[in-house]
Amino acid sequence: MSNTTPVVTIFGGSGFVGRYIAQRMACAGWRVRVAVRRPNEAMHVKPYGDVGQVEPILCNVRDEASTRRAIAGADAVVNCVGILQETKFQSFDDIHIDAAEMIARLTVEAGISKLVHISALGSDSLNDSAYGETKAEGDSLVLQAMPDAVVLRPSVIFGREDRFFNRIAEFSRLSPVIPLIHAETQFQPVYVADVAAAAAVAITGDIAGGVYELGGPEVASLRELAQKAVDATGRKRVVIDAPLWIARSKAWAFEMFEKFTGGLFPAMVTRDQIRLLASDNIVAEGAAGFEAFGITPTAIDSILEEYLYCYRANGQFAANTDASKKIGV
Repeated sequence: MSNTTPVVTIFGGSGFVGRYIAQRMACAGWRVRVAVRRPNEAMHVKPYGDVGQVEPILCNVRDEASTRRAIAGADAVVNCVGILQETKFQSFDDIHIDAAEMIARLTVEAGISKLVHISALGSDSLNDSAYGETKAEGDSLVLQAMPDAVVLRPSVIFGREDRFFNRIAEFSRLSPVIPLIHAETQFQPVYVADVAAAAAVAITGDIAGGVYELGGPEVASLRELAQKAVDATGRKRVVIDAPLWIARSKAWAFEMFEKFTGGLFPAMVTRDQIRLLASDNIVAEGAAGFEAFGITPTAIDSILEEYLYCYRANGQFAANTDASKKIGV
């Protein structure tokens, strides 16, 4: 690689969204620093580019010194760090507020003009969940520190490594019934590669700073999305509404068990996640979105079966098995 090759530092670059951004930036000819707490667990990103082009580096976003080192000498910064639930080691305040503000502040101090911050759709100070409130506060602090920063707020993200459709499909293996909480809540799922493409355009193009809401071409209820996942597995399952009081009680029990085991068994669902699910997660009317990046979002149905086939009774051979049944073999 040439010494004049531009460099991008991606915090959380080995995660679900970050790895797609890393791959896209490597394909664009950039050197990519993947800033993570455990570089030895991020080696899967190295083949995204030529030898030495994509490198995991040690960084803890709760430590200013290591964060400053990760940013030094970069031409652009992307922050993909986020958590869906708190642990005894990481709180929403630590990651969504303090780390987001510090990354933005250090980016400005380093004289870097490009910062992309990955947030979440529906994050606002009126949200009843701690997740939503801290995401919103983090977004605000990022834009205060760096008004030209691009804040991307995607709806629920789907793709091969997602924890949304995969979790539903996995559960369909175990139970004939799929219980849902707030089943009528509306979502606008967005393909992970489209989010990565928007981040890449924000870095390499001339995109105005501010908030961009990213949603796919389809708005659907949680019930409808769960049914899509079940259909993709080829299984017949019943999708039902779980009583809210039972869901809250189980979430409390999960949280208590997590605390009792010292975090050894993370809660399957938390009360904060239940509160978050109560709000629709769709792009607001008139909000800037994919059109600003020249991107046409990908439909769910064009991707879903590509990675959920493994949950079918016969995996990749399900089509052959079905065909054999039809001809009586």
